[in-house]
Amino acid sequence: MAGGQERILRRRIRSIEATKKITRSFELIAASQISRAQGRIAGSRPYVKAISAILAETAREASGATRLLGVPESPQNVLVLVIVADRGLAGAYNSSVLRATERLIRSGSALGENYRVIAVGKKAQAYFRFRHQPVANQFVGMSDRPRFEDARRVAAVVVARFLSGEVDLVQIVSTRVRSASSQFVEIRQLLPVVAAEPQADRPPSAPSGQAASGAAAAGYEPEPFEVSADRHQMGFFEFEPDLERLLAALIPQYTEAAIYAALLEASAAEHAARQRAMSAATENAEELLKTLTRVMNRARQDTITTEIMEIVGGSEALRSAASHPHELTYPQATEEQTV
Repeated sequence: MAGGQERILRRRIRSIEATKKITRSFELIAASQISRAQGRIAGSRPYVKAISAILAETAREASGATRLLGVPESPQNVLVLVIVADRGLAGAYNSSVLRATERLIRSGSALGENYRVIAVGKKAQAYFRFRHQPVANQFVGMSDRPRFEDARRVAAVVVARFLSGEVDLVQIVSTRVRSASSQFVEIRQLLPVVAAEPQADRPPSAPSGQAASGAAAAGYEPEPFEVSADRHQMGFFEFEPDLERLLAALIPQYTEAAIYAALLEASAAEHAARQRAMSAATENAEELLKTLTRVMNRARQDTITTEIMEIVGGSEALRSAASHPHELTYPQATEEQTV
């Protein structure tokens, strides 16, 4: 019995050691990808900042009646862009974004808003299919190392639906990177564009107010881009052609840049979450190996002790039989057995 238990424990230990090698490999790969993802984010910031500044200057001169700017008061059709990963093994990275999206849709639907979902990542498609939530468009293969062409493909679908009047509001749900060890899920307004002047008494990352929509009911607000405080040092602008047509040309480019930045941040957050999850899995495997090794050593010691006791008992029986041969008795045959 003890020998069988020892064999079972040995098989479990070998299996856990193999799993530990896999999780350790994933941890090292994710750790190497984090720095690369952060480098891509830093490389994209100048373009995103420049296009945001140009759009902000244009928005300041545009009339407030355009539907391309501001916050819709009562949106009826809302498009949600969800950015998750194609793979798992990243802890709560995917589930946090998907649950936030589900809460957003539930709260907005209670207010009479109609929601359509554009999913980036395989995990979103499986999640919404299980919950019978239709997905208008699905994009895969761009969560690990997103390219600007990937953002352009997604932006083409989003902008076309918005400019045609099919949707009144476009929101994006993704994971933002605060630091290498801190990420958070954020829902923010993508279209119409929200522009706000910088305020000295407001933190740089604090969002402005929003109308009572599904996002506000879920506790989220749009994130405006801010005009640089030194804009007066940049000179004056002359706009050709008219501002409405210029905005219609600038907004697709701004949307591409914003989606690309969101894809890059989501990729960095995914690698960071996977690195932490695989590190925790490796540590758990080490602890489990220590426990199973201790149990196996006990089982092996029990087996050895049992074998020693059997050997000693048999030796004592042989010694006793050799020292008292006359005490050996044999059964006598009975009369019935003799006949």
